[in-house]
Amino acid sequence: MTDKLQRLELTWPGKEDRFNPEPRILLEDKEKSYSAPDSLMQGIVESMGLEQKVQPTFDNMLIHGDNLLALKALEQDYAGKVKCIYIDPPYNTGNAFEHYDDGLEHSIWLSLMRDRLEILKRLLSNDGGSIWISIDADESHYLKVLCDEIFGRQCFVDEVIWQRAYAPINLKKTLSRSHDTILIYCKNPVGFELNKIPRREKQREMYKNPDNDPRGDWKSDNLSVGPAVEKNIYEIETPSGRKCLPPKGYSWRVSQEKLKEMIAENRIWFGADGNNVPSIKRFLSEVKDGVTCMTLWTYQEVGHNQDAKKEIKALFPDEKNPFDTPKPERLIERVLTLASTPGDLVLDSFLGSGTTAAVAHKMGRRWIGVEMEDTAYNYCLPRLKKVINGEDAGGVTKSTGWLCGGGFKFYELASSLIVKDKYGQQIISDKYNADMLAEAMCKILGYHYKPDSTAYWKQGYSSEKSFIYTTTFSMQEASLERLHEEVGDNNLLVCCSAFSGNSKAYPNISVKKIPAAILKKCEWGREGYPLNLTNYHPDDKEFEFDEENDE
Repeated sequence: MTDKLQRLELTWPGKEDRFNPEPRILLEDKEKSYSAPDSLMQGIVESMGLEQKVQPTFDNMLIHGDNLLALKALEQDYAGKVKCIYIDPPYNTGNAFEHYDDGLEHSIWLSLMRDRLEILKRLLSNDGGSIWISIDADESHYLKVLCDEIFGRQCFVDEVIWQRAYAPINLKKTLSRSHDTILIYCKNPVGFELNKIPRREKQREMYKNPDNDPRGDWKSDNLSVGPAVEKNIYEIETPSGRKCLPPKGYSWRVSQEKLKEMIAENRIWFGADGNNVPSIKRFLSEVKDGVTCMTLWTYQEVGHNQDAKKEIKALFPDEKNPFDTPKPERLIERVLTLASTPGDLVLDSFLGSGTTAAVAHKMGRRWIGVEMEDTAYNYCLPRLKKVINGEDAGGVTKSTGWLCGGGFKFYELASSLIVKDKYGQQIISDKYNADMLAEAMCKILGYHYKPDSTAYWKQGYSSEKSFIYTTTFSMQEASLERLHEEVGDNNLLVCCSAFSGNSKAYPNISVKKIPAAILKKCEWGREGYPLNLTNYHPDDKEFEFDEENDE
């Protein structure tokens, strides 16, 4: 046996191959960014005679582009800041949808999911952050083991079974699958809790007050519990004189001393005639405001696939074939109710038709949505405008009390910073102006981009006294001397195209030449790492298997 420490893990061909995506900058498309005018909000509220119950959010982001590159672009500024992540990735079922081709080779799917999940984990907040992943049986078990490896088994919260269909498909020869799984992981298990779900009216109706108790409505709860605790097996005499023992294998929940206290406080119910087996009075005023959610979510509670398609059809009535695989808004509402509160940041990096962003907006959450396909333009953008304009009356609009308002900024991923010239040499792309280059250098070298309005050399910072300055000009030692005096007791990293002189002449200034200083930082020139790789054909060298020995 080997002494090497081993661990349980999922392996697949190509697992050791790693992508190193470029941390791109995000470019706002101001023509697509949208906010509701104050006059619109005021007009809708006044015309409807209703009060705005949800505080609209404005600092939201809708990003079009490859989601691995987008997540890498977000990582530096949003690491540890996202309260709830919900993703609905392609299920790798082999079924062809118009908007997603999710029939990937199994190993490729695992690798691409792994790379995304690792960044998503870093984005989650340590204070109650959680990720919810919709998946079906084709990949759920593999994904569970993969998530155990990435997040840690101790961070596994539970799995939810969502009843996505309400009727069988009779053409099936085996079983008609009617559910999806939602895997839930937290960032930090210490003290992690989920919110309660509101009590339904039927649950409230279970509380009555037959004895006119001044503490209000209550319901009876079983006084016995199993397995039995020996010291709590004793005889109780009812007011009518009836003697009661707990059922076989059970004991009473409380000791004899505690029972006497509860009887004195009128917290034990023996029935209207004083002859019933004793039970505990649970007062509505004393229970938590809500109930603990169970792991089976039926379509009556959170909707099904046909509900979701009807919601999309209502938003896009002129579309002959709307988005194929939406999720019902009630399903996302349930997730966000459990995992977030108003004002929290929600992320969906597989935004699809925009359901997560729409529901988050209606619930007063801040949100970031990423979608790589043209659905970002054709579905997400118009759908979210309708939510903001108060033109979406469907889904959870009524249950959340949403009216109108808020806004978002629309972003595109910038092209690669480094390209090849006609001689095959790597150079800085001419699509980058000076400001874009400064921002890109900050992101690549781990600085936060924040140009100072007075000190031109303060383009970004990594700490209170550490700054970065990028220029496409050639620098001379004399230029460093002037900078040295201005920088003072701070530290400055200067990135320039060329330099002449002694670059180490001043201890508070470091010099790096670009692009040479960053060429090995990441993969350049790749426009995406799509999960729907319809034309991906791995080389024979990429997957090697042992040949069977015939001897």
